[in-house]
Amino acid sequence: MGSELLSLILFIASVLLYAWKAGRNRLWFSAILLFLGIYIILNATLLASNYFTGEGINDAVIYTITSSLSGAGISKYILPGLGLIGGLVLLFLLLSWVLRLRKARRASPLYSLLALMLALASINTTPAYQQVSSLIKSQVARGTSDFYTHYKVPGKQLRGDKPNLVYIYAESLERTYFDDRAFPELAPELSKLKNSALDYSNTEQLPGTEYTIAGMVASQCGIPLFAPFDGNASSSLSTFYPQNVCLGDILKASGYQNYFYQGANLSFAGKDLFLSSHGFDHLYGLNELKSVVKDPTYRNDWGWYDDTVLDVVFDKYLTLAKAGKPFSLFTLTVDTHHPDGFISRSCRQKNWIYDGKPNKSFAAVACSQEHIARLIERIRATPYFKNTVIVVSSDHLAMNNTAFRYLNQHDRRNLFFMLRGSDNSSKVVTVKRSSLDNGATVLDAMGGDNFIGLGRSSLSSTSLSTTYLNIREKINEWKPDVIKLWNFPKAISDYTIDTASNTFSFSGVHFKLPLLLSVTPGKVEPKFDVYLSAPLKQQLAQFPQERKFVWIDRCFKIGSVWDKTLELNSGLCVANGTLGSQPEIVQVAPGITQGSVAFRNVGNHNDARYQQTVTRLRTADKDIKYSSDSIHFAVPGLPEQVLKVSGLSYIEPWGGRWSDANLLPSVTLDYLEPLPAAFDLELTARAFGANSNRPFRIKVGNETQPVTLTTSNTTQRVHFSNTAGARTVEIIPPAPEETAEGAIDGFAARKLGIGLVKLKIIPAS
Repeated sequence: MGSELLSLILFIASVLLYAWKAGRNRLWFSAILLFLGIYIILNATLLASNYFTGEGINDAVIYTITSSLSGAGISKYILPGLGLIGGLVLLFLLLSWVLRLRKARRASPLYSLLALMLALASINTTPAYQQVSSLIKSQVARGTSDFYTHYKVPGKQLRGDKPNLVYIYAESLERTYFDDRAFPELAPELSKLKNSALDYSNTEQLPGTEYTIAGMVASQCGIPLFAPFDGNASSSLSTFYPQNVCLGDILKASGYQNYFYQGANLSFAGKDLFLSSHGFDHLYGLNELKSVVKDPTYRNDWGWYDDTVLDVVFDKYLTLAKAGKPFSLFTLTVDTHHPDGFISRSCRQKNWIYDGKPNKSFAAVACSQEHIARLIERIRATPYFKNTVIVVSSDHLAMNNTAFRYLNQHDRRNLFFMLRGSDNSSKVVTVKRSSLDNGATVLDAMGGDNFIGLGRSSLSSTSLSTTYLNIREKINEWKPDVIKLWNFPKAISDYTIDTASNTFSFSGVHFKLPLLLSVTPGKVEPKFDVYLSAPLKQQLAQFPQERKFVWIDRCFKIGSVWDKTLELNSGLCVANGTLGSQPEIVQVAPGITQGSVAFRNVGNHNDARYQQTVTRLRTADKDIKYSSDSIHFAVPGLPEQVLKVSGLSYIEPWGGRWSDANLLPSVTLDYLEPLPAAFDLELTARAFGANSNRPFRIKVGNETQPVTLTTSNTTQRVHFSNTAGARTVEIIPPAPEETAEGAIDGFAARKLGIGLVKLKIIPAS
């Protein structure tokens, strides 16, 4: 709090000193506005990050925004985000106006210099700068590391009876909620079960374990999740921590079938990639459970409610237990997710009053713990429980939800307790430990080693959290060593592209496409095109003129920058070179292609070429114009003769775009010039659902023609007489159908009608 106040005082002093004492000078004004602007942006970033995490700018923020957000329930954050952007714009305008106040034509530059020094001091003292600096420093190795003194690889075989495992990750359900003195009777059902288990009450949260996928990695692999700082998105890799042996790997090698269930989309943050890379062959999420759930309309922003998912989990437990073969059954709840959780309709406790008013986060906790307790009780009531280990843990501490300020009044810890059917003993274990120890503890209980990575079994070993009083500092010190476990190569020459699996491979590492590689001496840095990140071409536009790159993407994206002959080519191309020279572009044939990168055209840099290339890279997709007599809906942009197209959703993998009646009731195509007086309209399209085999209406001026489509691509041709000189074509679906299919989770479902592939105007001869 002290540094925040000091930083703010320095900021205000800088503004007032410059506004009231400094003279008119454009250079000084630009410099002071720049540094004061940096202060504002840093603190706005801190404010936004804190809104999500409650802990400011940490690895959770960096990882999540650079990883796949597909499947994220982010609709609750849209308005706050827009509000923050609007506030920043107003604040910059106000700051610029204040700095120009009371300007004398001549004044001592000492005032400007002093104001600039105060601005720099305000940046240096703000917690936002300190957090960002700490993150950057943690990426850099500090001399000789003792990481491998503590990092241990477990054996892959279990000994003894091989009990079955049920592992329940309870979203944000930290142990603090179970403090009856602070929150009386908030979680009575699950508390009762916890009190009859081995309950580890002092499980702390360490850096790199503060969000769901990081908590899962920590608990199964015994390492924090640290990805490269400036843009790695693990969901776009083809493997996740490939060198590590994790709990799932050991279980699979010991003959277990490993299952994972959750209500949200599996692709969010790369959970599917992590699990499939480490022993899980059976993964079920939002899409995989669509055919299983009883009520497809009963879902929240993230996916299926906890009561739905945990019922499916119990049914699967019975099926697997009856089969008599060893299995593990992991599940992740979602109803307690920040900012305020979700209340399922089957809960006994739907409301919770705290501090004199309803609190939805507490209500979600009371609700979700009922479902978890019910699942455990149902398992315990079966004859199969005697050969089962049940684990309940929070994936991480709660982030900034509506209960957050009450939680922060207490000593916060993660939840971790274990019930063993073969041993009904109960005990509260107060030894200091972390979530890195969870997997090792489970492995030990099941007959394996008592260590995984940096984790140690709390049954028979000593946690590094006990060994090191400064364990948080040690974890950050080991960050470069952990990042090396991703096994990123340092150079590129030969490569392989597999169009069937959509992968690009070199030096033994496989990446999903599309992909951009930044190539510098001794370092190859991958950059990915994931949801809510900048498109690859905009990331490439940030490269210096002489920075080498390899860009693998659809030919039309690369062609729109360097080669007009490729601007409608939907195949794959590889471009390599620098932005200051003409890159080498190679088209990729379907199948498996071997190639090499030689960077042959990187010697002749040209400033004009560089500026032209950067301008094209920065051109938004909607502003791209290509030369064609047809509209190709599978590529970005429009033909030069078309002004705009309205009522369409985004480009789909099948090679077109759906109409969305939630945007507009029909699709409208506006041309720059009047359409011919007589012409044929040739349309390649498909119908969605109930629109199949029903007439679509195509309207030009006062004339309307019907077209009937099926659910497969069909080409139809209709004739129009355009005597009025209309410039607009309107396509009206008969029955737009609301569906969540293909929608970005966290947003409203779309209302689909027609899927457009290609449209051509053919003048009458």
